[in-house]
Amino acid sequence: MTAHPRGRSRSLLRTATLSALVLLTGCAGAEPAAEEHHGGSGGRGAGQHDDAATALPSAHVHGVAVDPADGRVHLATHDGLFRYEDSGPVRVGPVIDLMGFTVAGPDHFYASGHPGPGVDLPDPVGLIESTDGGRTWQVLSRQGQSDFHALAASDAGVVGFDGALRSSLDGTTWSVLEAPVEPHALAASPDGAVLIGTSETGPVRSTDAGLTWSAIEEAPLLQLVDWAGGATVAGVSPDGTVALSTDAGATWSTRGQVAGAPHAVGATLGPDGAARVLVVTDAGVHDSRDDGATFTPLPA
Repeated sequence: MTAHPRGRSRSLLRTATLSALVLLTGCAGAEPAAEEHHGGSGGRGAGQHDDAATALPSAHVHGVAVDPADGRVHLATHDGLFRYEDSGPVRVGPVIDLMGFTVAGPDHFYASGHPGPGVDLPDPVGLIESTDGGRTWQVLSRQGQSDFHALAASDAGVVGFDGALRSSLDGTTWSVLEAPVEPHALAASPDGAVLIGTSETGPVRSTDAGLTWSAIEEAPLLQLVDWAGGATVAGVSPDGTVALSTDAGATWSTRGQVAGAPHAVGATLGPDGAARVLVVTDAGVHDSRDDGATFTPLPA
């Protein structure tokens, strides 16, 4: 089903969304980065903003997530994967421009993108997998073919967008799904039955694993989404407004707001049932433990 236009009142928001997405997804190959970063200049390239570099290990962040194995926040960036230790972010594994990134389980990640200098991987890498928390990566499929800028994992496999929306049960054999939009971000329910995709015309939703889709009426103009767990989904709009759904994306409520253009959003359910929502902007990583209502900076 084709997503319904949102009217003239959203034209400026659509323009802002497109501009932000071009800036955030237009990166080329990865550059070398320092092994450890504590708010200094390690890993900065020419043209990167000093303010961003002091708060983030890389000016280009494409994903943020919590590893269930240790509860540590991970950033997927232009300069590789970084894990936030008590002392700050430390790079894990090789330098890969991780354009797409998703957590499938404890120490179990899927990603896509481009290899950095000296990294023996195809370009683009296709779908790669790590089962040791990002220390090493193995190519699963579509090497030299796919650069998935959007990825979502569930018990039913992986869904990704590389110019086409693709679904795989095992990460090696793929089928193409028809969708009414080209999704900028994807989220999948734990069982894989419900999918949510974002676009400049508004979010769309499928309740049959991507076979059919419909626009989410009355939803905010979400730029990024992530499934926290159960029926809880978190999203963020181009202006930094955070929204939450507790019915698998069918309806949404506005929560808090973060300053700056969003780079990435990640969500997980805490032990008290509240959603932990992480939003990355130029200013750093914003961390909420109360369903996205209030945020504090993650120490750099």
